[in-house]
Amino acid sequence: MRADVQHLRDFYDSPLGRVTRRLVRRRLRQMWPDVHGLSLLGLGYATPYLRAFRAEATRVLAAMPPEQGVMAWPRGEPNLVVLGQENALPLPDRALDRVLLVHALEGSDNVRGLMRECWRVLADDGRLLVVVPSRTGIWARLERTPFGLGRPYSPGQLSQLLTDSLFTPLRTERALFLPPNAWRPTLASGPALEQVGRRWFATLGGVLLAEATKQIYRPVNGLKAARRHYVVLPQPLRRQSLEDAPHRPALHR
Repeated sequence: MRADVQHLRDFYDSPLGRVTRRLVRRRLRQMWPDVHGLSLLGLGYATPYLRAFRAEATRVLAAMPPEQGVMAWPRGEPNLVVLGQENALPLPDRALDRVLLVHALEGSDNVRGLMRECWRVLADDGRLLVVVPSRTGIWARLERTPFGLGRPYSPGQLSQLLTDSLFTPLRTERALFLPPNAWRPTLASGPALEQVGRRWFATLGGVLLAEATKQIYRPVNGLKAARRHYVVLPQPLRRQSLEDAPHRPALHR
């Protein structure tokens, strides 16, 4: 199940959504601290997190799938959002240095196609950062937020998907340790809960953030060089050899 664009926008305009954006964006900036001179694409509904990169990156774009719907972004400025199929983005090969997936993977009906397209549009040294609901977190169990929709992932599942899609996983982090409710004291203590959660309750984080680099050549593991087996074929007897062979009398019963 995929969240529609209006639901996503309403969530990020809410008090809980604003705290969510701030906490996740902080982790994103820690993982990508320097994007000077780079081109960056946000795929899915990544616009709440792209503003943090606009001051540094050379180019920042967003793409939203038609199944989700599209909204212009940024507000009050020239639009930087394109409508594009997850497996057919309107971008040339190797056009981007960074791709950020948010509210994309967990709701996709074509995960393999989505990952192939991310690989295609990334430069040879490009990096991918995926944000998905954590299977062991509270947020994936409640549908009151967009992170409660779609398929949650475990770190192992996400790492395997990246590897199968020709990416090399680099690291996986967690965020959103506060409970998904709009209670004001909870929202106010969000940063403190993040610190405590990361140190003592890592598996309870609501989202996983996995970074990977594009893999150009897939290594072949577990294959041994084939051993050659030689078979000695019998040589036919020459006619002369048959004539020279000693005569043996036939046996009679």
